Amino acid sequence: MTTIKLHNTLTRKKEVFTPIDPGNVRMYVCGPTVYDRAHLGNARPVVVFDVLFRLLRHVYGADHVTYVRNFTDVDDKINARAAESGREIGEITAETTQWFLDDMGALGALEPTHMPRATQYIPQMVSMIEDLIAKGHAYAAEGHVLFAVDSWREHYGALSGRSVDDMIAGARVEVAPYKKNPMDFVLWKPSTPDLPGWDSPWGRGRPGWHIECSAMAQELLGESFDIHGGGNDLMFPHHENEIAQSCCAHGDGTFARTWMHNEMLQVEGKKMSKSLGNFFTVRDLLDQGIPGAEIRYVFLSTHYRKPMDWTAERASAARFKLMDFCRYVEIYGDLQRAREIGPSSKLVAFLSDDLNTHGALSVLDELMNISDGTQLAADLVFLGFFSFGELERIVDDLRMAQSQLVPLAESLQSEREKAIASKDFSVVDSIKQKLGDAGVIVSMTKDGVKLEAGPNFDPASLELLR
Repeated sequence: MTTIKLHNTLTRKKEVFTPIDPGNVRMYVCGPTVYDRAHLGNARPVVVFDVLFRLLRHVYGADHVTYVRNFTDVDDKINARAAESGREIGEITAETTQWFLDDMGALGALEPTHMPRATQYIPQMVSMIEDLIAKGHAYAAEGHVLFAVDSWREHYGALSGRSVDDMIAGARVEVAPYKKNPMDFVLWKPSTPDLPGWDSPWGRGRPGWHIECSAMAQELLGESFDIHGGGNDLMFPHHENEIAQSCCAHGDGTFARTWMHNEMLQVEGKKMSKSLGNFFTVRDLLDQGIPGAEIRYVFLSTHYRKPMDWTAERASAARFKLMDFCRYVEIYGDLQRAREIGPSSKLVAFLSDDLNTHGALSVLDELMNISDGTQLAADLVFLGFFSFGELERIVDDLRMAQSQLVPLAESLQSEREKAIASKDFSVVDSIKQKLGDAGVIVSMTKDGVKLEAGPNFDPASLELLR
Protein backbone atom coordinates (compact mmCIF):
# COMPACT_ATOMS: atom_id res chain seq x y z
CA MET A 1 0.00 0.00 0.00
CA THR A 2 1.10 3.57 -0.69
CA THR A 3 2.80 5.26 2.28
CA ILE A 4 1.42 8.73 2.95
CA LYS A 5 3.43 11.26 4.93
CA LEU A 6 1.76 14.40 6.33
CA HIS A 7 3.11 17.34 8.30
CA ASN A 8 1.47 17.31 11.72
CA THR A 9 1.10 20.81 13.16
CA LEU A 10 0.80 19.35 16.65
CA THR A 11 4.17 17.58 16.54
CA ARG A 12 5.75 20.02 14.07
CA LYS A 13 7.14 17.26 11.88
CA LYS A 14 6.28 15.14 8.89
CA GLU A 15 4.94 11.76 9.96
CA VAL A 16 3.87 8.53 8.30
CA PHE A 17 0.09 8.59 8.24
CA THR A 18 -1.33 5.50 9.95
CA PRO A 19 -5.12 5.62 10.25
CA ILE A 20 -6.83 4.43 13.40
CA ASP A 21 -9.00 2.17 11.27
CA PRO A 22 -7.94 1.67 7.62
CA GLY A 23 -11.52 0.58 6.94
CA ASN A 24 -12.81 4.02 7.95
CA VAL A 25 -10.29 6.82 7.52
CA ARG A 26 -11.82 9.96 9.06
CA MET A 27 -11.14 13.65 8.36
CA TYR A 28 -12.75 16.84 9.66
CA VAL A 29 -12.18 20.25 8.06
CA CYS A 30 -13.61 23.51 9.38
CA GLY A 31 -16.07 24.99 6.91
CA PRO A 32 -17.50 28.47 6.32
CA THR A 33 -19.73 30.77 8.31
CA VAL A 34 -22.58 31.23 5.85
CA TYR A 35 -23.52 34.90 5.63
CA ASP A 36 -21.87 35.98 2.34
CA ARG A 37 -19.99 34.78 -0.74
CA ALA A 38 -16.80 32.79 -0.16
CA HIS A 39 -13.72 34.88 -0.89
CA LEU A 40 -10.62 33.54 -2.57
CA GLY A 41 -8.89 32.79 0.73
CA ASN A 42 -11.88 30.72 1.90
CA ALA A 43 -11.43 28.51 -1.15
CA ARG A 44 -7.82 27.52 -0.49
CA PRO A 45 -8.48 25.00 2.32
CA VAL A 46 -11.38 23.58 0.32
CA VAL A 47 -9.08 22.81 -2.61
CA VAL A 48 -6.19 21.62 -0.42
CA PHE A 49 -8.27 19.13 1.54
CA ASP A 50 -10.18 18.08 -1.55
CA VAL A 51 -6.86 16.86 -2.96
CA LEU A 52 -6.18 14.99 0.29
CA PHE A 53 -9.68 13.51 0.18
CA ARG A 54 -9.02 12.25 -3.35
CA LEU A 55 -5.67 10.78 -2.31
CA LEU A 56 -7.14 9.00 0.71
CA ARG A 57 -9.98 7.59 -1.41
CA HIS A 58 -7.45 6.30 -3.93
CA VAL A 59 -5.25 4.64 -1.31
CA TYR A 60 -7.90 3.25 1.06
CA GLY A 61 -10.93 3.00 -1.22
CA ALA A 62 -13.75 5.48 -1.79
CA ASP A 63 -16.06 3.59 0.59
CA HIS A 64 -13.48 3.68 3.39
CA VAL A 65 -12.99 7.42 3.81
CA THR A 66 -15.32 9.72 5.74
CA TYR A 67 -14.85 13.44 5.21
CA VAL A 68 -16.79 15.99 7.28
CA ARG A 69 -16.86 19.72 6.55
CA ASN A 70 -19.30 21.82 8.55
CA PHE A 71 -21.39 24.92 7.94
CA THR A 72 -21.59 27.46 10.77
CA ASP A 73 -25.15 28.71 10.45
CA VAL A 74 -25.53 30.33 13.88
CA ASP A 75 -23.16 33.26 14.41
CA ASP A 76 -23.18 36.94 15.29
CA LYS A 77 -22.12 37.86 11.72
CA ILE A 78 -25.21 36.09 10.40
CA ASN A 79 -27.36 37.87 12.96
CA ALA A 80 -25.90 41.23 11.92
CA ARG A 81 -26.49 40.51 8.23
CA ALA A 82 -30.12 39.62 8.96
CA ALA A 83 -30.61 42.81 10.98
CA GLU A 84 -29.13 45.08 8.31
CA SER A 85 -30.92 43.39 5.39
CA GLY A 86 -34.28 42.72 7.02
CA ARG A 87 -34.18 39.13 5.77
CA GLU A 88 -34.81 35.96 7.76
CA ILE A 89 -31.72 34.20 9.11
CA GLY A 90 -32.78 30.87 7.61
CA GLU A 91 -33.21 32.47 4.20
CA ILE A 92 -29.71 33.99 4.35
CA THR A 93 -27.99 30.80 5.50
CA ALA A 94 -29.80 28.61 2.96
CA GLU A 95 -28.88 30.95 0.11
CA THR A 96 -25.23 31.40 1.10
CA THR A 97 -24.78 27.69 1.79
CA GLN A 98 -25.87 26.92 -1.77
CA TRP A 99 -23.64 29.70 -3.10
CA PHE A 100 -20.71 28.08 -1.34
CA LEU A 101 -21.47 24.63 -2.72
CA ASP A 102 -21.90 25.99 -6.26
CA ASP A 103 -18.68 28.02 -6.15
CA MET A 104 -16.59 25.23 -4.65
CA GLY A 105 -18.05 22.80 -7.16
CA ALA A 106 -16.88 25.14 -9.92
CA LEU A 107 -13.36 24.72 -8.51
CA GLY A 108 -13.63 20.95 -8.92
CA ALA A 109 -14.12 20.18 -5.22
CA LEU A 110 -15.95 16.95 -4.41
CA GLU A 111 -18.70 17.22 -1.84
CA PRO A 112 -17.64 15.78 1.55
CA THR A 113 -19.31 12.69 2.98
CA HIS A 114 -21.13 14.82 5.55
CA MET A 115 -21.81 18.58 5.58
CA PRO A 116 -23.46 19.20 8.97
CA ARG A 117 -25.11 22.50 9.89
CA ALA A 118 -24.39 23.68 13.41
CA THR A 119 -28.08 24.27 14.13
CA GLN A 120 -28.74 20.56 13.52
CA TYR A 121 -26.50 19.56 16.45
CA ILE A 122 -27.55 21.84 19.31
CA PRO A 123 -28.56 18.89 21.60
CA GLN A 124 -25.12 17.32 21.15
CA MET A 125 -23.46 20.64 22.04
CA VAL A 126 -25.59 21.03 25.16
CA SER A 127 -24.74 17.47 26.20
CA MET A 128 -21.00 18.05 25.75
CA ILE A 129 -21.17 21.29 27.75
CA GLU A 130 -23.03 19.50 30.59
CA ASP A 131 -20.31 16.86 30.58
CA LEU A 132 -17.55 19.48 30.78
CA ILE A 133 -19.26 21.13 33.75
CA ALA A 134 -19.67 17.79 35.52
CA LYS A 135 -15.96 17.05 35.06
CA GLY A 136 -14.88 20.44 36.40
CA HIS A 137 -13.69 21.84 33.07
CA ALA A 138 -16.45 24.43 32.63
CA TYR A 139 -18.63 26.67 34.77
CA ALA A 140 -21.88 28.62 34.42
CA ALA A 141 -21.93 32.35 35.11
CA GLU A 142 -24.63 34.94 34.39
CA GLY A 143 -26.35 32.86 31.72
CA HIS A 144 -23.03 31.98 30.09
CA VAL A 145 -21.02 28.76 30.26
CA LEU A 146 -17.27 29.11 29.95
CA PHE A 147 -14.46 26.63 29.54
CA ALA A 148 -11.99 26.84 32.42
CA VAL A 149 -8.58 27.05 30.75
CA ASP A 150 -6.82 26.54 34.09
CA SER A 151 -8.32 23.02 34.23
CA TRP A 152 -6.30 22.19 31.08
CA ARG A 153 -3.46 24.63 31.66
CA GLU A 154 -0.67 22.05 31.32
CA HIS A 155 -1.74 21.16 27.77
CA TYR A 156 -3.43 24.33 26.53
CA GLY A 157 -1.34 25.99 23.82
CA ALA A 158 0.41 22.86 22.56
CA LEU A 159 -0.95 23.29 19.03
CA SER A 160 -0.06 26.97 18.65
CA GLY A 161 3.15 26.66 20.68
CA ARG A 162 2.34 29.33 23.26
CA SER A 163 1.91 29.21 27.01
CA VAL A 164 -1.23 30.45 28.72
CA ASP A 165 0.75 33.27 30.35
CA ASP A 166 2.07 34.41 26.96
CA MET A 167 -1.42 34.28 25.52
CA ILE A 168 -2.86 36.39 28.33
CA ALA A 169 -0.07 38.95 27.95
CA GLY A 170 -0.52 39.31 24.19
CA ALA A 171 -4.22 38.59 23.70
CA ARG A 172 -6.97 41.05 22.90
CA VAL A 173 -9.85 39.20 24.52
CA GLU A 174 -13.05 40.22 26.20
CA VAL A 175 -12.38 40.35 29.91
CA ALA A 176 -15.90 39.97 31.27
CA PRO A 177 -16.46 40.17 35.03
CA TYR A 178 -17.88 36.65 35.10
CA LYS A 179 -14.67 35.10 33.71
CA LYS A 180 -12.37 33.39 36.19
CA ASN A 181 -9.45 33.63 33.76
CA PRO A 182 -9.17 36.11 30.84
CA MET A 183 -8.47 33.17 28.50
CA ASP A 184 -11.64 31.27 29.43
CA PHE A 185 -13.80 30.98 26.34
CA VAL A 186 -17.53 30.84 25.78
CA LEU A 187 -19.31 27.51 25.31
CA TRP A 188 -22.83 28.92 25.64
CA LYS A 189 -24.21 32.46 25.75
CA PRO A 190 -27.65 33.93 26.41
CA SER A 191 -29.88 35.09 23.55
CA THR A 192 -32.22 38.04 23.62
CA PRO A 193 -35.72 37.49 22.16
CA ASP A 194 -34.68 38.93 18.78
CA LEU A 195 -31.78 36.48 18.36
CA PRO A 196 -31.70 32.74 17.59
CA GLY A 197 -31.84 30.69 20.75
CA TRP A 198 -32.50 27.24 22.19
CA ASP A 199 -33.60 26.09 25.61
CA SER A 200 -30.81 24.79 27.83
CA PRO A 201 -30.08 24.15 31.53
CA TRP A 202 -28.57 27.68 31.59
CA GLY A 203 -31.51 29.43 29.97
CA ARG A 204 -32.39 30.29 26.41
CA GLY A 205 -29.22 30.84 24.44
CA ARG A 206 -26.94 29.75 21.62
CA PRO A 207 -23.59 27.97 21.37
CA GLY A 208 -20.19 29.57 21.18
CA TRP A 209 -18.21 29.08 17.99
CA HIS A 210 -15.72 26.47 19.19
CA ILE A 211 -18.09 23.92 20.73
CA GLU A 212 -19.95 23.26 17.47
CA CYS A 213 -17.00 21.59 15.72
CA SER A 214 -16.17 19.44 18.74
CA ALA A 215 -19.76 18.24 19.04
CA MET A 216 -20.22 17.53 15.33
CA ALA A 217 -16.86 15.80 15.01
CA GLN A 218 -17.68 13.53 17.95
CA GLU A 219 -21.13 12.73 16.59
CA LEU A 220 -20.00 11.96 13.02
CA LEU A 221 -16.44 10.68 13.48
CA GLY A 222 -16.18 9.51 17.09
CA GLU A 223 -14.10 10.70 20.02
CA SER A 224 -10.88 10.00 18.11
CA PHE A 225 -10.31 10.40 14.40
CA ASP A 226 -7.42 10.74 11.98
CA ILE A 227 -7.10 14.25 10.51
CA HIS A 228 -8.34 17.71 11.40
CA GLY A 229 -7.65 20.50 8.91
CA GLY A 230 -8.20 24.15 8.17
CA GLY A 231 -6.45 27.43 7.50
CA ASN A 232 -3.66 28.42 9.86
CA ASP A 233 -5.72 31.42 10.98
CA LEU A 234 -7.87 28.87 12.82
CA MET A 235 -4.97 27.36 14.76
CA PHE A 236 -5.59 29.79 17.61
CA PRO A 237 -7.99 30.16 19.19
CA HIS A 238 -10.45 27.90 17.34
CA HIS A 239 -8.46 24.68 17.01
CA GLU A 240 -6.68 25.17 20.31
CA ASN A 241 -10.06 25.45 22.01
CA GLU A 242 -11.46 22.47 20.13
CA ILE A 243 -8.63 20.31 21.44
CA ALA A 244 -9.11 21.52 25.00
CA GLN A 245 -12.86 20.97 25.23
CA SER A 246 -12.85 17.70 23.28
CA CYS A 247 -10.01 16.08 25.18
CA CYS A 248 -11.50 17.16 28.50
CA ALA A 249 -14.92 15.85 27.52
CA HIS A 250 -13.59 12.53 26.29
CA GLY A 251 -11.39 12.00 29.30
CA ASP A 252 -8.66 10.06 27.53
CA GLY A 253 -6.76 12.95 25.96
CA THR A 254 -7.62 12.01 22.41
CA PHE A 255 -9.23 13.92 19.57
CA ALA A 256 -7.61 14.37 16.16
CA ARG A 257 -4.28 12.60 15.68
CA THR A 258 -2.97 14.69 12.79
CA TRP A 259 -3.51 18.44 12.47
CA MET A 260 -2.97 20.11 9.11
CA HIS A 261 -3.06 23.82 8.33
CA ASN A 262 -2.73 25.63 5.04
CA GLU A 263 -1.02 29.01 4.78
CA MET A 264 -2.82 32.19 3.82
CA LEU A 265 -3.44 33.74 0.42
CA GLN A 266 -2.20 37.04 -0.98
CA VAL A 267 -3.25 38.98 -4.08
CA GLU A 268 -0.47 40.51 -6.18
CA GLY A 269 1.92 40.21 -3.22
CA LYS A 270 -0.35 41.90 -0.68
CA LYS A 271 -2.80 40.69 1.92
CA MET A 272 -6.27 40.55 0.44
CA SER A 273 -8.27 43.50 1.72
CA LYS A 274 -11.32 45.49 0.64
CA SER A 275 -9.50 48.70 1.55
CA LEU A 276 -6.71 47.83 -0.91
CA GLY A 277 -9.18 47.02 -3.66
CA ASN A 278 -7.77 43.51 -4.10
CA PHE A 279 -10.59 41.57 -2.44
CA PHE A 280 -12.16 38.90 -4.65
CA THR A 281 -14.85 36.35 -4.07
CA VAL A 282 -14.67 33.12 -6.03
CA ARG A 283 -17.83 34.19 -7.83
CA ASP A 284 -16.18 37.47 -8.85
CA LEU A 285 -13.47 35.55 -10.70
CA LEU A 286 -15.88 33.05 -12.23
CA ASP A 287 -18.07 35.88 -13.48
CA GLN A 288 -15.00 37.52 -15.01
CA GLY A 289 -14.62 34.45 -17.20
CA ILE A 290 -11.83 32.78 -15.21
CA PRO A 291 -12.70 29.06 -15.17
CA GLY A 292 -12.58 27.14 -11.92
CA ALA A 293 -9.86 24.87 -13.31
CA GLU A 294 -7.55 27.86 -13.68
CA ILE A 295 -8.18 29.00 -10.12
CA ARG A 296 -7.50 25.46 -8.93
CA TYR A 297 -4.28 25.24 -10.95
CA VAL A 298 -2.95 28.46 -9.42
CA PHE A 299 -3.79 27.15 -5.95
CA LEU A 300 -2.06 23.81 -6.51
CA SER A 301 1.06 25.34 -8.00
CA THR A 302 2.08 26.41 -4.47
CA HIS A 303 2.55 23.97 -1.59
CA TYR A 304 -0.27 24.25 0.92
CA ARG A 305 2.06 25.17 3.80
CA LYS A 306 3.52 28.15 1.91
CA PRO A 307 1.82 31.52 1.36
CA MET A 308 0.08 31.59 -2.02
CA ASP A 309 0.08 34.66 -4.24
CA TRP A 310 -2.81 35.09 -6.66
CA THR A 311 -1.73 37.22 -9.61
CA ALA A 312 -3.24 37.96 -13.01
CA GLU A 313 -0.03 36.69 -14.58
CA ARG A 314 -0.28 33.32 -12.83
CA ALA A 315 -3.95 32.99 -13.80
CA SER A 316 -3.09 33.69 -17.44
CA ALA A 317 -0.24 31.16 -17.34
CA ALA A 318 -2.61 28.57 -15.86
CA ARG A 319 -5.05 29.14 -18.72
CA PHE A 320 -2.40 28.46 -21.38
CA LYS A 321 -1.02 25.47 -19.47
CA LEU A 322 -4.43 23.82 -19.13
CA MET A 323 -5.17 24.45 -22.80
CA ASP A 324 -1.89 22.76 -23.72
CA PHE A 325 -2.81 19.76 -21.59
CA CYS A 326 -6.23 19.50 -23.23
CA ARG A 327 -4.72 19.81 -26.69
CA TYR A 328 -2.35 16.90 -25.98
CA VAL A 329 -5.26 14.85 -24.67
CA GLU A 330 -7.14 15.61 -27.90
CA ILE A 331 -4.20 14.58 -30.09
CA TYR A 332 -2.67 11.71 -28.16
CA GLY A 333 -5.27 10.56 -25.64
CA ASP A 334 -7.75 7.73 -25.38
CA LEU A 335 -10.40 8.93 -22.95
CA GLN A 336 -12.10 5.57 -22.68
CA ARG A 337 -8.82 3.98 -21.64
CA ALA A 338 -8.07 6.91 -19.31
CA ARG A 339 -11.22 6.13 -17.33
CA GLU A 340 -9.84 2.68 -16.54
CA ILE A 341 -6.21 3.30 -15.58
CA GLY A 342 -6.35 5.69 -12.61
CA PRO A 343 -3.65 8.21 -11.64
CA SER A 344 0.01 7.67 -12.43
CA SER A 345 2.16 6.22 -9.64
CA LYS A 346 4.56 9.17 -9.81
CA LEU A 347 1.75 11.66 -9.29
CA VAL A 348 0.44 9.67 -6.32
CA ALA A 349 3.98 9.54 -4.89
CA PHE A 350 4.27 13.33 -4.98
CA LEU A 351 0.88 13.81 -3.34
CA SER A 352 1.75 11.20 -0.71
CA ASP A 353 4.70 13.35 0.32
CA ASP A 354 2.73 15.91 2.34
CA LEU A 355 0.57 16.91 -0.64
CA ASN A 356 3.41 18.05 -2.90
CA THR A 357 1.05 19.46 -5.51
CA HIS A 358 3.81 21.41 -7.25
CA GLY A 359 5.59 18.13 -7.89
CA ALA A 360 2.33 16.55 -9.01
CA LEU A 361 1.86 19.29 -11.62
CA SER A 362 5.35 18.58 -12.94
CA VAL A 363 4.17 15.05 -13.74
CA LEU A 364 1.57 16.54 -16.09
CA ASP A 365 4.35 18.35 -17.95
CA GLU A 366 6.36 15.12 -18.23
CA LEU A 367 3.37 13.26 -19.65
CA MET A 368 2.85 16.01 -22.19
CA ASN A 369 6.52 15.86 -23.16
CA ILE A 370 6.29 12.13 -23.92
CA SER A 371 2.90 12.58 -25.64
CA ASP A 372 1.04 10.29 -23.23
CA GLY A 373 -2.35 11.94 -23.56
CA THR A 374 -4.18 8.99 -22.00
CA GLN A 375 -2.35 9.09 -18.67
CA LEU A 376 -2.42 12.87 -18.81
CA ALA A 377 -6.22 12.77 -19.00
CA ALA A 378 -6.43 10.38 -16.05
CA ASP A 379 -4.16 12.60 -13.95
CA LEU A 380 -6.02 15.79 -14.85
CA VAL A 381 -9.25 14.20 -13.66
CA PHE A 382 -7.65 12.81 -10.50
CA LEU A 383 -6.34 16.27 -9.57
CA GLY A 384 -9.84 17.68 -10.01
CA PHE A 385 -9.27 20.01 -12.95
CA PHE A 386 -11.93 18.33 -15.06
CA SER A 387 -14.36 15.46 -15.01
CA PHE A 388 -14.13 12.95 -17.85
CA GLY A 389 -17.36 14.37 -19.24
CA GLU A 390 -15.85 17.87 -19.30
CA LEU A 391 -12.69 16.57 -20.98
CA GLU A 392 -14.76 14.86 -23.66
CA ARG A 393 -16.59 18.11 -24.40
CA ILE A 394 -13.33 20.05 -24.54
CA VAL A 395 -11.78 17.49 -26.89
CA ASP A 396 -14.84 17.65 -29.16
CA ASP A 397 -14.67 21.45 -29.20
CA LEU A 398 -10.96 21.39 -30.04
CA ARG A 399 -11.52 19.01 -32.93
CA MET A 400 -14.34 21.13 -34.28
CA ALA A 401 -12.23 24.27 -33.92
CA GLN A 402 -9.32 22.65 -35.71
CA SER A 403 -11.54 21.68 -38.61
CA GLN A 404 -12.59 25.33 -38.90
CA LEU A 405 -8.98 26.49 -38.83
CA VAL A 406 -7.66 24.24 -41.60
CA PRO A 407 -9.07 26.29 -44.53
CA LEU A 408 -8.04 29.52 -42.80
CA ALA A 409 -4.48 28.25 -42.45
CA GLU A 410 -4.42 27.40 -46.15
CA SER A 411 -5.78 30.86 -47.02
CA LEU A 412 -3.24 32.60 -44.82
CA GLN A 413 -0.42 30.57 -46.36
CA SER A 414 -1.57 31.67 -49.81
CA GLU A 415 -1.62 35.33 -48.77
CA ARG A 416 1.78 34.91 -47.17
CA GLU A 417 3.27 33.60 -50.40
CA LYS A 418 1.83 36.60 -52.27
CA ALA A 419 3.26 38.94 -49.64
CA ILE A 420 6.72 37.42 -49.90
CA ALA A 421 6.64 38.06 -53.64
CA SER A 422 5.22 41.61 -53.39
CA LYS A 423 6.99 42.63 -50.16
CA ASP A 424 3.58 43.90 -48.95
CA PHE A 425 2.52 42.10 -45.75
CA SER A 426 -0.41 44.38 -44.88
CA VAL A 427 -3.05 41.75 -45.75
CA VAL A 428 -1.17 39.04 -43.86
CA ASP A 429 -0.81 41.28 -40.81
CA SER A 430 -4.53 42.13 -40.93
CA ILE A 431 -5.50 38.46 -41.02
CA LYS A 432 -3.12 37.63 -38.17
CA GLN A 433 -4.61 40.42 -36.10
CA LYS A 434 -8.16 39.16 -36.65
CA LEU A 435 -7.10 35.60 -35.86
CA GLY A 436 -5.44 36.78 -32.66
CA ASP A 437 -8.56 38.71 -31.69
CA ALA A 438 -10.52 35.46 -32.15
CA GLY A 439 -8.18 33.67 -29.75
CA VAL A 440 -6.25 31.78 -32.44
CA ILE A 441 -2.53 31.10 -31.94
CA VAL A 442 -0.70 31.71 -35.23
CA SER A 443 2.65 30.05 -35.96
CA MET A 444 4.45 30.88 -39.20
CA THR A 445 7.62 28.99 -40.12
CA LYS A 446 9.45 27.96 -43.28
CA ASP A 447 7.33 24.83 -43.25
CA GLY A 448 4.09 26.78 -43.47
CA VAL A 449 1.30 28.24 -41.35
CA LYS A 450 -0.10 26.53 -38.25
CA LEU A 451 -3.24 27.70 -36.48
CA GLU A 452 -4.34 26.49 -33.05
CA ALA A 453 -7.29 27.39 -30.84
CA GLY A 454 -5.96 29.30 -27.85
CA PRO A 455 -7.44 29.61 -24.37
CA ASN A 456 -9.66 32.51 -25.45
CA PHE A 457 -10.78 30.96 -28.75
CA ASP A 458 -14.04 32.42 -30.09
CA PRO A 459 -15.37 30.52 -33.14
CA ALA A 460 -17.95 33.24 -33.84
CA SER A 461 -15.19 35.76 -34.51
CA LEU A 462 -13.88 33.60 -37.36
CA GLU A 463 -16.94 34.50 -39.44
CA LEU A 464 -15.27 37.83 -40.22
CA LEU A 465 -12.51 35.96 -42.05
CA ARG A 466 -14.65 33.74 -44.20
